[in-house]
Amino acid sequence: MSQMGQNSSQDIYCTFERLLEDEQLSPPLAAILALTELIVSSNAGTMFELVEALKAGAEVLKKRSSNPISLNAGCELFIAFVTLFPHESDSFSELKTELVHQGRRYAAEAISFRDKIAESTLGFIKDDSVILTHSYSRVVMKALLHAHSTKRISVYVTEARPRGLGLKTYEALTAAGIPCTVVLDSAVAYVMDQVDFVLVGSEAVVESGGLINAVGSNQIAIIAKATNKPFYALAESYKFHRLFPLSQYDLPTHNADILSLPSLPQRGSSANTTSSSPASRITDGLPSSKPTVPSAHPTMTAEQIARNPRVDYTRPDLISLVFSDVGTLTPEGVSQYLVGMFAG
Repeated sequence: MSQMGQNSSQDIYCTFERLLEDEQLSPPLAAILALTELIVSSNAGTMFELVEALKAGAEVLKKRSSNPISLNAGCELFIAFVTLFPHESDSFSELKTELVHQGRRYAAEAISFRDKIAESTLGFIKDDSVILTHSYSRVVMKALLHAHSTKRISVYVTEARPRGLGLKTYEALTAAGIPCTVVLDSAVAYVMDQVDFVLVGSEAVVESGGLINAVGSNQIAIIAKATNKPFYALAESYKFHRLFPLSQYDLPTHNADILSLPSLPQRGSSANTTSSSPASRITDGLPSSKPTVPSAHPTMTAEQIARNPRVDYTRPDLISLVFSDVGTLTPEGVSQYLVGMFAG
């Protein structure tokens, strides 16, 4: 790759971050638009060179993002589109211009996918439905606000620690006049008997038909299954991802530090022997004369948060349906669609 091509690949993450400032653009769409801009600046003279430049750009996005799963889905989709695009232009320069046009047009049209999904979801929402949702999702918000325009609904939303994005959902729903209550992540089982179904968004829907979403989604799905409550996932088709995790530890975001146990001093070491005085050993196990009062709002340290996952994987057998712009699908239907989508 030429020096210009290398610079373009390095600049792509700045473009990606700038695009994400638009509230309407999710990471997959921002990735598609960033790759589109890479075509504009690329000096590739053949399709092979262009595809290699796009793959290099996608790799830069992947390495520099702390959670590359959803943006990978967008990169994968766009590179497959470029690879399979029919060569009917008189020159390669014209072909690149057409690819840029198609990429931008797709991203503009894809924003309306949430409206299609909201309309599809509406048929499954009855009057006086009580819905449980998790964290914050643009498409879920669209579906709930659309349902509120014609039906009476009320919503429980998890706090979704550590980022607390459930509070963002709460504020938006309350401002729209929808009765909404924030639920502790640890109280999902407590509230599940009161809800009619669960509605969550997605980081990605994978080849198995399973779901990758904000951490906590998996345990909500397990509780919903145990109480016979439907668990619905909402996902735009550009979040369909050719990934086949078998467990939490197969996710691209997993690393050795996640939920790892800290190293402790060896027994008999100086660190251990000096950690307590004779006086403290005498009083060990006895009530303190000055009891400590726990903080009203205890928080995790940054290091503790860093040791926890941001997303988790939900198996397809826990998912009732996936609402998408390409239809209402079973998890098996997602697998079939993915095969067809990347088969050309």
